[in-house]
Amino acid sequence: MRVLLRLEAEQREKEWLSPFAALSSDTRGRQWPEEPCTVRTEFQRDRDRIIHSKAFRRLKHKTQVFIAPEGDHYRTRLTHTLEVAQISRTIARALRLNEDLTEAIALGHDLGHTPFGHSGEDALNEVVPGGFKHNLQSLRVVEKLENGRGLNLTWEVRDGIAHHTGPVKPQTLEGQIVRLADRVAYINHDIDDALRAGIISEKDLPAECIAVLGREHRTRINNMVLDIIKTSWGRPEIVMSPAVQEATDRLRSFLFERVYIGSRAKAEEGKAKKLLQALYYFYLEHPEKLPLGCPGAGDLERRICDYIAGMTDRFAIEQYKKFFVPAGFQE
Repeated sequence: MRVLLRLEAEQREKEWLSPFAALSSDTRGRQWPEEPCTVRTEFQRDRDRIIHSKAFRRLKHKTQVFIAPEGDHYRTRLTHTLEVAQISRTIARALRLNEDLTEAIALGHDLGHTPFGHSGEDALNEVVPGGFKHNLQSLRVVEKLENGRGLNLTWEVRDGIAHHTGPVKPQTLEGQIVRLADRVAYINHDIDDALRAGIISEKDLPAECIAVLGREHRTRINNMVLDIIKTSWGRPEIVMSPAVQEATDRLRSFLFERVYIGSRAKAEEGKAKKLLQALYYFYLEHPEKLPLGCPGAGDLERRICDYIAGMTDRFAIEQYKKFFVPAGFQE
């Protein structure tokens, strides 16, 4: 009886979803074979594995834009991930694509992000041989690092995670949804956080963008999402209309000009980069200080990179204090 539950869910996908949707019963499979779940589809299992992972829980203490903000309402990497998942699911449901696959990709897309946001990514990219990209590190987390051997996710989820950013698009439409939803989410919530912090005011927002997308936070998201649904309907790709794409790109450029580079939100980024790079070089000189069972495989540089990338902001600060800040004398 229980086996029928998964089979019924797979049959509903075949009957209801768009011809462009990725079906869980047609997955390209996992890194190593497993017995199917009796209740959940393959993509539902992937979603659950990601949510229950330690890497997912650590996102709550990783920077989105503001490093260690004093207020309670600023986004973290975890809340960003949840907003991406919500936007992605709305689009997938409307287009009759696979909502479970879309959600799994969205929840896993930033698992490899460093502490201190993109400044942490830049810090490791400057010192690690071969460079560092958070999307590839997210893939590494689910393929190798989590639980010491990875989560054994399906190919479709791993493809979506690896290509949610960068020059190559995901091969599934569900992955393409997450790629666009990620941008919709961070552009709008970073504007919201910057307004809350007083770094920008509403009158600073580009008038030509507001005319197309709307002035309120929820209105902009709604208009972007509706445009994606309308423009992508019946097509084998996920896209925005030219007008909305142009306004979205202009808003992103505005954020780089006014928030991401040189604003008060970024005042501590130089310190954060030096902190992570100091830790990297310290562990190179003192590999015995790495914890026993430190995740990762391969050369020392890669293991150190994996360890630092997995840290939360506060744990990285604690480690820096431990190794570089003298403690008071203990009797």
